[in-house]
Amino acid sequence: MLRRLAEILLLPPAAPLWLLLLGTGLRRRWPRCGRGLQLAALLLLTTLSMPAVGGLLLESLQRDPPLPASGELPAADAIVVLSAEADRHGREYGHAVAGALTMQRLRYGAFLQRRTGLPLLVSGGVPDRNSPPLAQLMADAARTEFGVPVQWLEDRSADTWQNAEYSAALLLPAGKRRVLLVTSAWHLPRASASFRRFGLEVVPAPTGFRAPALDGWTGWLPQWSGLKDSCFALHEWVGALVYALRG
Repeated sequence: MLRRLAEILLLPPAAPLWLLLLGTGLRRRWPRCGRGLQLAALLLLTTLSMPAVGGLLLESLQRDPPLPASGELPAADAIVVLSAEADRHGREYGHAVAGALTMQRLRYGAFLQRRTGLPLLVSGGVPDRNSPPLAQLMADAARTEFGVPVQWLEDRSADTWQNAEYSAALLLPAGKRRVLLVTSAWHLPRASASFRRFGLEVVPAPTGFRAPALDGWTGWLPQWSGLKDSCFALHEWVGALVYALRG
C-alpha cells in the first residue's frame, strides 16, 4: 500500500499538481518564482499528456523485437506470463477477472504455449484484500477462454522483482532455467533484468507494442491516452532505478 501511495503521489498527474500548488503558495512572497513554477507545472502536464510524447517515451523502452509469428521459436524450458491488473469487480461476470492488460499478455502466452507445448507459469499476487490472486484469475482465463493448461501459479508477488524471485523458486527446482518471458514490450527491460538476477535465462517474448508515436497531428494535442503512456514509461524508469539500487 505504501509503494502504491508513493507511485500515485510522485507520478503524473499528481507530480505536476504538487508543483502547481507549490508555485501558488510561493506567489505572495516570491511572485516571479511562484509564477515560474506554476507555468512549469502546466507545461509539464500538457507535454506529458500528448500521445506523441507518451508514445516516444514508451517506444524508448521497447528494445526487444517480437518473436517470429510463425516457424521455429528459440529453445526454452517454460513460458512465464506476468500479470498487470485485475478488474476487481467484474460486474458482468459476477466476480473478479483478469484486467485488459493482463489478458493481452495471457493471450500471447497461450499462443506461445499452443505453438511450443511448453509448461506455463502465471505470476501475480493479490491485487486487493477482497480479490483472489491475479495468478488464479489468469489460470482460470487460460483454461476457460484460451484452452491451455497452467503448470505453476505464482500467487505471492506484489511487484516485478517478486514476480522474478518467486517464479525462480518454482522453476529452478523443477529444472526449468530458460524461459520465454511474456509481458508488455515496454515492461520487458525491467522484467528481464529482474528474472536474470534470480538465476533464470530469459528469452524476451514481448507483446502489446506501442503503435508508432508520430501518427498524425492529433498526437500533439493533450489527451488522456498520452498521459497514461507517459505514466507507464515513467513508472518503468523509476522502477528500474529502484531495482538497480536494490540489487
